[in-house]
Amino acid sequence: MLKSDAKPSPSRTGGTASNVPAWRWLFPLAALHAALLVPLSLLSLYHLQEVPLLASPAAHGRELLFGFALTVIAGYLLGPLPPRRLQALVALWLLARLGGLVWPGALPVILADAGFVLLVAWHLVPRFLAAKKWRNRVLSPLLGLLCLLALVTLVWRHLGVMPTTALVMHQGVLWLALLMVFMGGRVLAPAVNGYLMASRRQAGAGVQPRTEAGLIVLLGVTPLLMLWPPLRPLAAVLVLAAGGLVLWRLWRWRPWACRGRPDLLGLMMGYAWLGVGLLLLARAWWQQPHASATLHAFTIGALGTLASGIMLRQAILRAKARPEAEPLLLPLALLFSLAAVLRLLALDAGEGWLLLLWGSALAWSLAWGLAAWRLLHWCRRTVRRRLDPGQLPREGYRRAGP
Repeated sequence: MLKSDAKPSPSRTGGTASNVPAWRWLFPLAALHAALLVPLSLLSLYHLQEVPLLASPAAHGRELLFGFALTVIAGYLLGPLPPRRLQALVALWLLARLGGLVWPGALPVILADAGFVLLVAWHLVPRFLAAKKWRNRVLSPLLGLLCLLALVTLVWRHLGVMPTTALVMHQGVLWLALLMVFMGGRVLAPAVNGYLMASRRQAGAGVQPRTEAGLIVLLGVTPLLMLWPPLRPLAAVLVLAAGGLVLWRLWRWRPWACRGRPDLLGLMMGYAWLGVGLLLLARAWWQQPHASATLHAFTIGALGTLASGIMLRQAILRAKARPEAEPLLLPLALLFSLAAVLRLLALDAGEGWLLLLWGSALAWSLAWGLAAWRLLHWCRRTVRRRLDPGQLPREGYRRAGP
């Protein structure tokens, strides 16, 4: 997703033979977790109310942001780790997720969740401080903020004072949106360039550094401005500008020229959801209707589509196969888009609102269930190839991406 200018450690660039890529464990676990998370949330909120971890919108949002999204980020950026360290990371994550379903306020569960967050922060936050470009160094404070928010919400949960108003959740989604804008661009730009050069002998628009810098500034200031209600109209203007820049950046990548690459079209669909979400958020802040519902454009449409596409792309490339040959990438993007549309429509649907929520949840869960299945397939293929390279042919594919 990103190659920083910092000098990576040996474990990051390939590691020793005994090191295990973090994504091989964290990606399938995150996908399975996401597939179960939303239906359990709806059951807890509107039906059985027997899962305390998900019994409020703020608690559900916390688990989506810091139980799922942070795990995807860690899986992509951590690189190869010594087996014992990776096993400890996975064990902490499992204890936090499974223990939280039964006893979310228990101190061992809280400490396990905090341990996972701190381990991720310890590995990732210092990594980009040595980058030469300031745009890459932004990742360090951004990842640090997300980890800090995760710890703050854990303290609240332990004290039993998780706020019903989701101000911290809003902050988390906004910082996550900035991270997706930045890292999604770092995936799409080289991938699109590589495809256009191979198929048309034409150079693409690339990263578009000035646009990227503008987006970092706009989306970096916005979460701070929205904390004070009198400045929220200004924040709405900045978000509106950011949404326009995201869509302009996407237009310059020429989606119509990538018709032969469904994997790239799926990622572009996820990036488009970032632009649409920012425009909807600007409208919500200006008119003050239901900003919380608008955030689902990011957490379902953008996060679901981009995360699933990038996770599968990572696994496929590590197996030395071609992402465009994976038949489920574009259908997954369509399923996540359907889930996002149904969720956004549910708020004003009258008596049918709960039916739309369940339709959205089922589309989301089906998509993540399929993604988990394909991730496990490609993980097994990667392991087989590592153990016996002669069993699988090399496709001669020149990677055009992360």
